[in-house]
Amino acid sequence: MDFSKTYTYADYFKWRFDERLELIKGKIFKMSPAPSRSHQDISVAITLKLGNYLKGKPCKIYAAPFDVRLPRSSKEDTAIYTVVQPDICVICDLSKLDSRGCIGAPDIVVEILSPGNNKKELHNKYEVYQEAGVKEYWIIHPSEHTFLKYSLDNEGLFQPSKLLIGGDELTSDALPGFILDLNEIFEEN
Repeated sequence: MDFSKTYTYADYFKWRFDERLELIKGKIFKMSPAPSRSHQDISVAITLKLGNYLKGKPCKIYAAPFDVRLPRSSKEDTAIYTVVQPDICVICDLSKLDSRGCIGAPDIVVEILSPGNNKKELHNKYEVYQEAGVKEYWIIHPSEHTFLKYSLDNEGLFQPSKLLIGGDELTSDALPGFILDLNEIFEEN
C-alpha cells in the first residue's frame, strides 16, 4: 500500500485489512486502535439519547464502523475520494442510505477524540464535513470533558458554539427540541 498515492472509494471497497482505514481527499488515514472505555461510554450515552429522541421520526442514527462517502461531483465509486467512519452520525434524508452506508452529508456527525487522532478530526475532517454540507459537527474531548458544536451557516461555513462543559446543555438546530445534558455523557468519565 502506497500512502503517498491518491485513492478512490472503488479502491477502498476492494481492500481487506485487519485495521480500519478512512480516505480523506484520496489519502489513506489509519484509524486509532480500539477506543478507550471512556470513549465507548460517551459514544453509547449519546447514541442512546439520540436514538430515543429519534423514535418515530424520519431520521436514522448509525455508530462506527459505518461508511460515509462524501462525493464532490459524481456518486460513482471511482470519483469518490473521501470515505469516513464517524463515531456517530444522524441522517434525515433517507435517500442517502444504501447497502454500503451513507452517500452524501449526514445531518449530524459526532467525533469523539482519541489520543493520536486530534489533528485528523480537528483539521482534515472539519474541512471535508464543511465542504460536504454537514449541518452540525460535534467534537467531544473525553479527558477534558469538553464539547464543541459547529453549525453550518447560510454561506456554507461552520460557526462554532461556545465551548461546552459538564453542566451545560446542548441543543441542535438540526434536531429541534433535542436537548443533551452534558453531565449525562461526562458523569462516569
